[in-house]
Amino acid sequence: MKTEQENKSTSNRRDFIKTSAIAAAAFMIVPRHVLGGTGYLAPSDRLLVAGIGVGGKGQSDLEMFYKSGKADIAFLCDVDDRRAANSVKAFPKAKYYKDWREMLDKEHKNFDAVSVSTPDHNHAIQALAAMQLGKHVYVQKPLTHDIYEARILTAAAKKYKVVTQMGNQGASNDGPRQMKEWYEAGLIGDVHTVYAWTNRPVWPQGIPWPSKKAEIPKELDWNLWLGTAPEKDYVDKLVPFNWRGWWDYGTGALGDMGCHLIEAPFSVLNLKYAKEVEASVGSVYVDEFKRGYFPESCPPSSHVTLKFPKTNKTKGDVTLHWMDGGIQPERPEELEANETFGDGGNGTLFIGTKGKMMSETYSANPKLLPLSRNKDIKVAPKYARVPDGANGHYKQWVEAAIAGYGKQEVSSPFEIAGPLTEALLMANLAIRSFDIQKTVNGKTTYPGRYTKMLWDNDNMKVTNFDEANQFVKREYRKGWNNLTL
Repeated sequence: MKTEQENKSTSNRRDFIKTSAIAAAAFMIVPRHVLGGTGYLAPSDRLLVAGIGVGGKGQSDLEMFYKSGKADIAFLCDVDDRRAANSVKAFPKAKYYKDWREMLDKEHKNFDAVSVSTPDHNHAIQALAAMQLGKHVYVQKPLTHDIYEARILTAAAKKYKVVTQMGNQGASNDGPRQMKEWYEAGLIGDVHTVYAWTNRPVWPQGIPWPSKKAEIPKELDWNLWLGTAPEKDYVDKLVPFNWRGWWDYGTGALGDMGCHLIEAPFSVLNLKYAKEVEASVGSVYVDEFKRGYFPESCPPSSHVTLKFPKTNKTKGDVTLHWMDGGIQPERPEELEANETFGDGGNGTLFIGTKGKMMSETYSANPKLLPLSRNKDIKVAPKYARVPDGANGHYKQWVEAAIAGYGKQEVSSPFEIAGPLTEALLMANLAIRSFDIQKTVNGKTTYPGRYTKMLWDNDNMKVTNFDEANQFVKREYRKGWNNLTL
């Protein structure tokens, strides 16, 4: 038997070891500024990131987080091993999963933040699941597929107190800040009309769903790729990119480019939620005499008009025109015949009571019109720039996540990105309503065409054409739970 002295000695050793371990652990997590010196990055100052969707844009996002010098890529998840291959090679220490739900369930204690770069239809359910675990999230544009989803994620960011950022990196460019300074200095008067346009889509749209199914690649988990979308057979060339042109998965040219081109009007004019929307869309010829519309597919071109109520930056309502498929607004009379409008294929134009200004994709290279006005601009910088502009968008989120919720500013938090995304999705609601059919006395009509949709923002519904409300919130496939806070 052990003596009382031996027991006491053993107990002291245990206490010493326990105390030493706690002290060592505490030392490992003290902030860098406490340790002193320059260039030393303590473990607590590094963000551990898990990527959901790690091919293509997802891969480049992860690389930019890593290049910030303050993030490590801890986990990778993708339903397609082919798409994930480059990220697996680039981050060999990161553990790889195919099912994001399994990754979150098993590893959530081992990372701080999640990057979501999957097809649009799965953004919301993946981002919300991460936020409910207290993870900071970076979500590629558009934030969500549906209006309801955007509203849920906007509320979730505040409820779960996590740092959020949408991947419209132009929001961190100097352009939006410079245009705000020009506008607030009164250089173009009060803005009442804005045009935004793109030459996209550059993928197939306005076509029927392929009748021939294809063999599912062995590297692709088709069920996981479908996620919330309806059950369908796999078809050739849908992945990795052409899903954008199908409503079940994508949001068309608006979802792809709208977040880049409409961000500046939201930033400069402090726009929030639209109050009405109407659309006209292009069609294709299915034969020599018949024009066709295919409701499963986004149209080849569209022109949407959104009206926003007066803000603290405007004297009245603001009308915003969106054009895609190569349609452009009338060239401003202040622009010479051979001067580039926007960047040629894309751009944003502000029309005020005293003048006009325009910018390119990502709100880059803003200019007053006529271009001769840009020689003598004397407006002092008022808003802090994001170091490295669009590229700095990633580091900005990393640093804000390390600092913690509410401690540092980001350019596109869900507070801003949510309403911006809703505007794009409201435009899509009007576009999709174009194909709604009604048959009365044997005659087919299209009551949603050329109809101004009036929007009740508080209740998230169109008040004068109820059929359009089916596009506010879709039903997820069986087995994929609907969003709840």
